[in-house]
Amino acid sequence: MEGLVVFETVLVANRGEVAVRVIRTAHRLGLKAIAVHSTVDAQALHVRLADEAVLIGPAPARESYLNIEAVLEAAQVSGARAIHPGYGFLAENARFARRVSAAGLVWVGAPPAVIEAMADKVAARATMAAAGLPVLQGTETPVTDLGAAERLADDLGYPLMVKAVAGGGGIGLVPVGDVAGLRAAFAMARARAERYFGSPGILLERFVRPARHVEVQVLGLADGRVVAFGERDCSVQRRYQKVIEETPSPGMPGEVRDALVHAAQRAAWAVGHRGAGTVEFLLNPLSGEFAFLEMNARLQVEHPITEMVTGVDLVEQQFRIAAGRPPSFDPERPPAPRGHAVEFRVYAEDPVRFLPGPGRIEVWQEPVGEGVRVDTGYLAGDTVTAHYDPLLAKVCAWGVDRGQALDRLRAAAESFRVTGLRCNLPLLPELLAQPSFLAGDYDTGLIDRMRQPARSVGVVGSSPERSEERRMSEQIHAEMVANVWKVVARQGDQVRAGDTLVILESMKMEIPVVCETDGTLRELAVAEGDVVQEGDLIAEIG
Repeated sequence: MEGLVVFETVLVANRGEVAVRVIRTAHRLGLKAIAVHSTVDAQALHVRLADEAVLIGPAPARESYLNIEAVLEAAQVSGARAIHPGYGFLAENARFARRVSAAGLVWVGAPPAVIEAMADKVAARATMAAAGLPVLQGTETPVTDLGAAERLADDLGYPLMVKAVAGGGGIGLVPVGDVAGLRAAFAMARARAERYFGSPGILLERFVRPARHVEVQVLGLADGRVVAFGERDCSVQRRYQKVIEETPSPGMPGEVRDALVHAAQRAAWAVGHRGAGTVEFLLNPLSGEFAFLEMNARLQVEHPITEMVTGVDLVEQQFRIAAGRPPSFDPERPPAPRGHAVEFRVYAEDPVRFLPGPGRIEVWQEPVGEGVRVDTGYLAGDTVTAHYDPLLAKVCAWGVDRGQALDRLRAAAESFRVTGLRCNLPLLPELLAQPSFLAGDYDTGLIDRMRQPARSVGVVGSSPERSEERRMSEQIHAEMVANVWKVVARQGDQVRAGDTLVILESMKMEIPVVCETDGTLRELAVAEGDVVQEGDLIAEIG
């Protein structure tokens, strides 16, 4: 691309649909794109589209996509002059960003100091409060001791959110309604935080319901200015991870929208952000009050809908900013959002209990049509493994108004054919039939209410992540392909109904296997590190 003379070759340090997304923009700009891949991704779509590909390790992410040395070595052997991290994996790893720069490469992302400041949620809250943003009441330092957590929880009052201090994406986040729930959640949240983010620190924060999850797309330019492109509503979630996003947020008063946008710009400017970023807020739909949630100093999964209403390629802007160049638009008059756009995340999971569904794709027929966009990293014949995120594709639709956008999304989902594995496409018609969603009057509890109308939701013990295994007589069998992460009980133990026997992991989701009756653990058929197939025996209670 003319003007990006500081680098002509970029290594994309990621996989799946985001790697495909970055590679396609790189090619449009005339850049050579280098892919990296694990052994199981050797024939993946992002590998096939790249100009060159480098093997960086075996299937487990910690040995490949999270292996800093392997990624840097791939850049060296391929002659790459820049690294784009996508999102997830190493995208918000300040140490990796510094190593990239130290190696003489261009880092296509936020400055390491910004990543560091925003990666710690406790520090981020303090920084945003100092910048004048409203923040939720919560702990002021990371908590690593259960006793301290109980005392702080008494001071804050229930209900609370137990959150990993590091990372994002809903991992390590558990809502609790009382001290018993806190005790159960604290150990789980700490384990997840340590495992996925390398930090055991926990944050306690007031739990807000009803709430809308609204975020603002920002772009920190090379000259220090911050541009905002409006908000996205991300309130339709399962397991505190997003399913549907739309822009603009339906029913939001103009003065609230203006306040959110200005707060996001102030947040990004306060930390010296550069590149693409997203500032997330919790909004009380009744009062219009909002509070800072977190800032993601990277490209966001749902960025396509912002691109659809503005016409701005955000990945292109990332490349321009990294090269020290101005954006492709006039920053004094950034494109105003036009129309309405909606995104539905297609996951490899069943649409009722949201259990992971890895497998081989037999049929993959994407929808086409005016205003429709599909971002994916898969095609027919590809295998979706249990090692990575369950995201298969993002189906997006644009319309002149919300009604047209939803009609186009509905038609697109109806014509999207995927067979060979579990897929959540049937969930979309259910959501589109919900009066509250159609009216734009919904909150983060929408799917919980759809799935568990007669149960109290949002506290430990009521999540669909609990008791997720099929039981036959006295036997417990696996319901999915999964890795045995942890064995809790031992053969011969006396167990009671509700006791956790083992913890499975599939597609970044942890599933406790619990017994339904009291008895003796007569047989434990798995060990830590095993891979179980659907239907495999896990345990037998006598």
